[in-house]
Amino acid sequence: MARRAKPTSDTRSLSREAVLRFVAENPDLATKRDLADAFGVKGEARVLLKDIIADLQAEGVLQGSRKRFSQPGVRPAVSLVDIRARDDDGGLLGDPVDWNESELGARPRFRIASTGPFSAAGIGDRVLAELDYEAAGGPKAKVVRLLERKGARTLGVFRATPGGGGRVEPVERRQLEYIVQPGDTRSAKDGDLVEVEPRAKSRSGLPQGSVAEVVGSLRSERAISTIALHAHSIPHVFPKAVLDEAEIAGPATMEDREDWRDLPLVTIDPRDAKDHDDAVHARPDDDPSNPGGHVVTVAIADVSWYVRPGTRLDAEAKLRGNSVYFPDRVVPMLPERISNDLCSLREKVDRPALAVRMVFDARGEKRRHEFHRIMMRSHAKLAYQDAQAAIDGTPNEVDPGIVETVLRPLWVAYAALKRGRAERQPLELDLPERKIVLTPDGQVDRVTIPERLDAHKLIEECMIQANVAAAEALEQKRQALIYRAHDAPSMSRLESLRDFLRTLDLPLAKSGALRPAHFNGILAAVKDTDHESLVNEVVLRSQSQASYSPENIGHFGLNLMRYAHFTSPIRRYADLVVHRALVTALGLGAGGLSREEEDQLEQTADEISRAERRAMAAERDTVDRLIAHHLAERVGDAFDGRIAGVTQAGLFVQLPAFGADGFIPISTLGADYYHYDEIAHSLVGERSKRGFRLGDSVEVKLVEAIPLAGSMRFEMLTEPRELPASNASFHKAGRRSVKASRPGRSGGPGGKNRKRR
Repeated sequence: MARRAKPTSDTRSLSREAVLRFVAENPDLATKRDLADAFGVKGEARVLLKDIIADLQAEGVLQGSRKRFSQPGVRPAVSLVDIRARDDDGGLLGDPVDWNESELGARPRFRIASTGPFSAAGIGDRVLAELDYEAAGGPKAKVVRLLERKGARTLGVFRATPGGGGRVEPVERRQLEYIVQPGDTRSAKDGDLVEVEPRAKSRSGLPQGSVAEVVGSLRSERAISTIALHAHSIPHVFPKAVLDEAEIAGPATMEDREDWRDLPLVTIDPRDAKDHDDAVHARPDDDPSNPGGHVVTVAIADVSWYVRPGTRLDAEAKLRGNSVYFPDRVVPMLPERISNDLCSLREKVDRPALAVRMVFDARGEKRRHEFHRIMMRSHAKLAYQDAQAAIDGTPNEVDPGIVETVLRPLWVAYAALKRGRAERQPLELDLPERKIVLTPDGQVDRVTIPERLDAHKLIEECMIQANVAAAEALEQKRQALIYRAHDAPSMSRLESLRDFLRTLDLPLAKSGALRPAHFNGILAAVKDTDHESLVNEVVLRSQSQASYSPENIGHFGLNLMRYAHFTSPIRRYADLVVHRALVTALGLGAGGLSREEEDQLEQTADEISRAERRAMAAERDTVDRLIAHHLAERVGDAFDGRIAGVTQAGLFVQLPAFGADGFIPISTLGADYYHYDEIAHSLVGERSKRGFRLGDSVEVKLVEAIPLAGSMRFEMLTEPRELPASNASFHKAGRRSVKASRPGRSGGPGGKNRKRR
């Protein structure tokens, strides 16, 4: 960018010619303030500058506003640019915002430079960029500032009106509805999901907008998740160059690998899993110095062999950060050629892997570990339910030889690992995970709570131990890495939790000595009581949110000193970075962590942490929309619910049968005047001293369901109840409009899904 001109102390230099010369020489520093600074304009001289600008504009030799002036017909050197799309190579493309086609010709489309501190810009962003019209390969833009652009477009459903044009219903309840004139529809059809840009505000009636992009039809089976993808700007279409790079990849060779194909590793996954990135094996340790010990092997798909730093595959994987899981589809981090084929540990097929062999004693304490780059062959593909049934003695199709030689040693080893876990005492929250089952046309069929089997726990504990081993191995080699970090609860959250527990006569140790075991003691004290679900919820909300970091702060929830994600490189970029770090640190061949990647670990950790939060929000919003759509025809029906959140504005009530929640405004709770008791998580009637509390089981009536917004509104049918006395004061919940944020959105020690822990 041009350097700001030094101000002159003599305003006699201020003239029409001087102003025009300054604008021509400083196209990126030509605002009214820039002109005033350049000519030292103060006081009454500002009137003179204003008159000169007005005259030049009236004569047509200067154009623009107070934001920036330019000469007609002169292409700007710096401009706001909206990033609209990608080219076939996966590069970003953008259009200049302020472009007068009658003066400057057709609006050019710029290639966005992929280097620099703002390389994380993505589709939907608005940036300030330096423009190079003569660059090799066509116009190019270098981002100098990344600007927020969330409010510039609205996602909604186009509703056609007779005579052309239409209106756009927003998918977010708080957004505006827009009128679209016939010439601004971009051929959108009734029911299409579109992005609309606001036009100049009208003095009356609904605001006007123009369709910027037609996303797709709401009549499709994947319409609900499509809304979430676009609302959260999640990349979901692989550029052609990325797919081409994946397609030309071939099978890995034995170069720098050990041959472990005879080791009977097996995969144990959900029945509907399409990729298999982890395999396990266990045997008794034959070392006489380790009586009752076990050797546990975890093999993970060697994604680092195929996805190398600097490739288009790598850039796309980093941009996505992780796979995103919706009830109706998965948006993968890597193309299917990689995730479902070359890196999927298929039964009876040779596949490259990184393996860790861990030795545990009879108490489940790890004695040592070692990493190997191998070629493996899965000896069986098992579902959790089938593996568990085979161990339980239930007849099924699992090969009896696999049961005796592979599964039983795994279960014996798991018994030892359980003893080690019990000694470690990680945080043990009891929060069941719900799964939405869809019909073939994408509608909700039912919501289930999958049974939690020992087979699930076995695989989870094996993966946790492999993750610990990866972090330890890299620390021993002084190799930079990305940790999975989970900080201890903050002082303020602990004080709030302590005040709440005091209302139940439950003590909590001083914060300086707090470990997960203290929380487990609280949870054990309320097990099988009326307060069990309430206390589990409040303890969860007291926890910090897990994230990725190049700095090791430990993992509080798992009660581990060091922890890194190693076991899911197909679906998490953090794991791919750890794999590369291991390859580099242990000298395992090609595909290691580059020096440039090491220098950018902090930025990478921040980007993938944001991508994870983005994915979680999109997944949650999709569930809300699916359930609201499912129940839209049951307005007026009564449901069993549980109070999942208490705010100044009212109550969030979750329907356990569906795993979604709705809102009850405080003004609809009855004739009493309710106060919000923040410490006790309750609303208390001023006259009756009765009310509602977090965790209460209630009956509610559905009075409104808005599928597009994923929101439901209830009416309370249950009478307020007597509440335990609270020593805390509460403040009045005023009748003013209060924005009610949904409870429990900060997440816990890494989420309920074992893949995110």
